[in-house]
Parts: sequence; C-alpha cells; structure tokens
Amino acid sequence: MQKFPSLSVRLHGGLTPRQCVEHAQAAEAARFGGVWFAENPFNRSTLPAAAACAVATSTLRIGAGVFNPYGRHPTLIAMEVGALDELSCGRVSVGIGSGIGLAIERMGFAYDRPLTRLREATIILRALLRGEEVTHCGAAFTVEKVRLDYQARPDIPIFMAGRGERSLVACGELADGLIVSNMCTVEFVARAVKILHQAARNWRRSKRLDVVQYVACIPRADRSEAQWLAMQAVAKMLPDYWLLGQRLPAAKQAMMEGSGIAEADFAVAVARLNAGEKAEAVLDARFVQAFTVAGNIEDCRTKAAAYAAAGVTELALTFSGSKPAVDMRFMAEAMAG
Repeated sequence: MQKFPSLSVRLHGGLTPRQCVEHAQAAEAARFGGVWFAENPFNRSTLPAAAACAVATSTLRIGAGVFNPYGRHPTLIAMEVGALDELSCGRVSVGIGSGIGLAIERMGFAYDRPLTRLREATIILRALLRGEEVTHCGAAFTVEKVRLDYQARPDIPIFMAGRGERSLVACGELADGLIVSNMCTVEFVARAVKILHQAARNWRRSKRLDVVQYVACIPRADRSEAQWLAMQAVAKMLPDYWLLGQRLPAAKQAMMEGSGIAEADFAVAVARLNAGEKAEAVLDARFVQAFTVAGNIEDCRTKAAAYAAAGVTELALTFSGSKPAVDMRFMAEAMAG
C-alpha cells in the first residue's frame, strides 16, 4: 500500500484575506489537515488572513509564516503567534526563515549573517513562548529581561525554512520541523531530510521532525490539460528562483539535483521566458515533473508517494486553477485511493 504525506494548502499574499478564507473553508471541507501562509516582502501581510481563517475554521492547523527575522523582531513574532494561537484554540504552528536576500536589502537591511540571525531568532522565540524571561546578547539580537505579558501555549511548533546544509543542521538542532520551498526536486529533498535527521540525532533529539514541502498542484482528469497548466505555474516561478540561485548555490542545487535538466537548459528557458515567450513553447515535461504535482489521479499519487519516500510528511499545495475547491477534492480523493 502506498504511503502519502498529509495534505495542506499553501496560501500567500497574492490572495486577499477573503479569498484565503474561501480556500481554507474548502480545504477543511475536503478534510485537508491545514493551511500554510507564505509571507513575502511587499505583498499582503498574512496575519489578517491567518486570523480570519482561524475564526472561519475549526479543525485546520494554521501555519503562520514563513516570517523573516529582519522585517519582524523575534519578540514581535512571539507576541503575534501566541495571540493567533489563542484565537485558533491551539491550532497554530509558526515558520521562520532568513528571507529573500534581495528583498531584505531593498528594505534597507544588510543581509549579513542570515543563519546567525535565524538561529538567534528561533532561540528567543522558543523561550518567550515557553513563558521564560529572556536576556540574550548575540551577534544579531540583544534583548534584556523580556517576557510576554500573557502565557502563550508553550509547545507551539516552530518550523525553520532552509536549503543549505548549515541551515538544515540548525533546523535539526533547534526546530520542530523543516519547510522546503517551491522549486526543489524530490532528489534534493531526500538528501536534505537525511541531513536534517542526522543533525537531530547528533543532538540526541528523540522527536521525529516534520517536513513540509511547498509545491504547485494541478490535478486534472485530462493529463494534457494538467501539463499545460503546470507549465504556466512553473513559468511564473522559474525566473525569480533561477535569479536567486545565482546568488545562493543551495537554491540552484535544489532546482538542479536529480531534475535531468542541464544548467544551460535552465538558463535558456529563463532567458526565453523573460523575453516574453509562452511557457508551453519554452518548457517541457521535465520541468513539470521536477517542480509540480500535476496530472491525473495516478500521476498525483505517484508524485505524492515519491515525496513520502523522500521523507516529506506534509504537502502544502498551491492550487492555481480557477476552481481550487474542485482541485482540493480531487487531491483528497486521489490520496484516499
């Protein structure tokens, strides 16, 4: 019998809060496990949508973040997440990552020591949620005798987002789980999960860490229709992620490892997309297979099973079609077998 990750929905600042509520209610009706809110600089803040979804649902886990510790101080993250968890009656998890360097720099921050900042933010956040008085003098943050003025749930799960080996090791040491970005191959994820779990063992952590994979999902009875739509989804992401990969070797490796796509093919595809060519003229099945869950029931089951075999415990799916509620039901039925 095939094993599949649990299903959740990835929501983001490209959706209005009301649209997020509609997606969350559809996910709950389809018996998905949760929603994750991806927050990127200069788009809508996810907190209003997360709060609205917390009120509009009763069973979904609410994944807040990924927040970055440049735009939000860890004390502020603790204040907000603790209150959001109260609103949801204890259903919140929080994600924290170092952010997108180019966007961080546009806000006037020096994007230096991102992993140090991420580590220190996680340590401060964990202690504050536990109700501790925190004094911390580090390379990135200094706080003195800080304690939340209310008692948050002390075991709110903290997930870290990362791709580089040092980030994965830090996650294994400090976090309750890993969030893997869009545009990462299954082969890369499998290696990342091994690094994560080895780091956790090195720190003698007995708890098995969860692994959440963000991925575009285009399920259709008609495979050719799904392939075409998946190409459109990849085309929207590929130029920005490839640009990021020129700056961060781990981001490039995450896209290339096991994809069967040569670096030159990536570069040519990005250049053609940036020149305005249509996705279906530029991309082929390799890009769909590497970066989406797309196709008919059997296609989606096969890809989900591959993620499970790689160590992914939860798929946070982005539904970009015109009828997301229908697509959610399709995926729920596909995983039910």
